[in-house]
Amino acid sequence: MDWSTFAAVTLASIATLAVLQLSTWAWSRRAGAWAVVDVVWGPGFALVGLVSAGVGVVLGSGSGMRSLILAALVCLWGGRLSWHIVTRSRGAGEDPRYEDLTSGLGPLRASLKVFGLQGALQWLISLPLQASAAAGPTRGPWTIVLIVGVVVFAVGLAFESVGDAQLAAFKADPERRGEVMDRGLWAWTRHPNYFGDACLWWGMFLVALSAGTWGVAWTIASPALMTHLLRNVSGAELLEESMSNRPGFREYRQRTAYFFPRPPQR
Repeated sequence: MDWSTFAAVTLASIATLAVLQLSTWAWSRRAGAWAVVDVVWGPGFALVGLVSAGVGVVLGSGSGMRSLILAALVCLWGGRLSWHIVTRSRGAGEDPRYEDLTSGLGPLRASLKVFGLQGALQWLISLPLQASAAAGPTRGPWTIVLIVGVVVFAVGLAFESVGDAQLAAFKADPERRGEVMDRGLWAWTRHPNYFGDACLWWGMFLVALSAGTWGVAWTIASPALMTHLLRNVSGAELLEESMSNRPGFREYRQRTAYFFPRPPQR
């Protein structure tokens, strides 16, 4: 692990995210909506992956092949997620979450709470990508860890994309209006998209870990934080609160796993 290269990578990542969030802030002011920040959540990670790979290769400390794999994975995920959010939120107006988040705050504090917080989380969660760019090449038995990481990522991407597609089709059916989605992957877990998102980050961490150094292993805190946020804070837990009074949700909750998939119970 070349710590001087890691310092260069992380500084370049911070600068990239700062420019991205400032640009998104300007976009949000023109659009009159805080929610545009969601559109750049995935692309922000893609930019960090590309910048990290580039700096690592230029400084000669990283593995070009592993960095290319990580950059490709995070770009695939980030691009799909951004497109999904754009198509889902088109014409929907402001997201109530951001109205609650910025309520009672002045423009500066509200902007820091929305854009500053997202930029900080993007930097923190992407630490495995940054550390991997400053680590040596994958060798010998560590190759199997890389392969397992790609497989875990693929499982996560399948859960997230298929879950999103199934939910979109369900909402588009006027005969299902007011019902609880309990079909397909949603019969196995109440949050297949959030579970898939968590798997994605564990997969990318494993790919980064295939460098086989402690300099990457400590970044396990990043996928652990992402899983905690998705499961217990801003993802599944928040959605459960908003769904708790919907007819049929109590029965759905009793027969369907909360986060980790399992066969539905009668």
